[in-house]
Amino acid sequence: MHREAARVTPDLMAKHLKTLDGTRASRLAFGTMQFGDGADAPASRAMFEASRERGINHFDTAYLYTEGQSETLLGQFAAPDRDRLLIATKVGYAGGAGHKNMIETFEVSRQRLNMDMVDILYLHRFDPDTDLHETMETFASLKAGGKIRYVGLSNFAAWQVMKAIAIAAKFDLSVDILQPMYNLVKRQAEVEILPMCGDQGVACAPYSPLGGGLLTGKYRQGGTGRLTENNSYAARYGVSWMHTAAGGLATLAAEVGTDPATLAVAWVAAHETGPMPIISARSIEQLTPSLAAIDYKLSPELYARMAALSPTPPPATDRLEEQA
Repeated sequence: MHREAARVTPDLMAKHLKTLDGTRASRLAFGTMQFGDGADAPASRAMFEASRERGINHFDTAYLYTEGQSETLLGQFAAPDRDRLLIATKVGYAGGAGHKNMIETFEVSRQRLNMDMVDILYLHRFDPDTDLHETMETFASLKAGGKIRYVGLSNFAAWQVMKAIAIAAKFDLSVDILQPMYNLVKRQAEVEILPMCGDQGVACAPYSPLGGGLLTGKYRQGGTGRLTENNSYAARYGVSWMHTAAGGLATLAAEVGTDPATLAVAWVAAHETGPMPIISARSIEQLTPSLAAIDYKLSPELYARMAALSPTPPPATDRLEEQA
């Protein structure tokens, strides 16, 4: 029997993600990938405090970020307000998703954060060489031990998430949140990932809403950043139409009197499944336009005009006639 997927609202998407004091996850999250590298300690603190002032309570880091400085600094900043925050970290980008590696690296992460418990633990990427039963059993043991509250997956394909969900159920465990890449020029998540999250009640916190800075317009003005400093990002966003789309976004932003970064973040957040974009920056000046997306009201007309700047990916069945 065909089952209609429930229409998911932003509130429904994140209804089960709450801080220890019972507050729901904020509509935006802040990613601390630059803490201790692109941003020194004072700049990192300034961004953390600005995020808190705008109501952000969801902060994301990872074991591999900035040789541990990201986790260490976030732990220091978060300590006075711990029960009002959702703190997420990730393990398993290197070393695999086996029990030993997950436990050992997570223990280091907890020590850096100086936290007995971390709200969200992600597996940083899919590990084809480790049985997911071992991975999910490890998550279950950490949750049973009170060391994590929510299970997250990052950089997983939809089929991999569904496999994880099925195996997690054997351990009385749920997959609570997914972290995919998603922005105006990287829209693959629309095909299966976002619909799957909506159908399964999995919260979604997409990273790179600014496309590595491409969608801020700074590279058109001769600016530098990840696309000029990192070969992986240069390849990821090296397609010419992506730069054309970024130019179109800048034109739209000027027309409506706002910053391209504000529009880019607001566009990701406006998807009907209610994702919670992870914003990030190297300085408070860079961060300010993204923070403005919290209050920006993106009309359906403007959303559609922005979407038209980039190709809409074909449906999973590739039946283009059904996409209208």
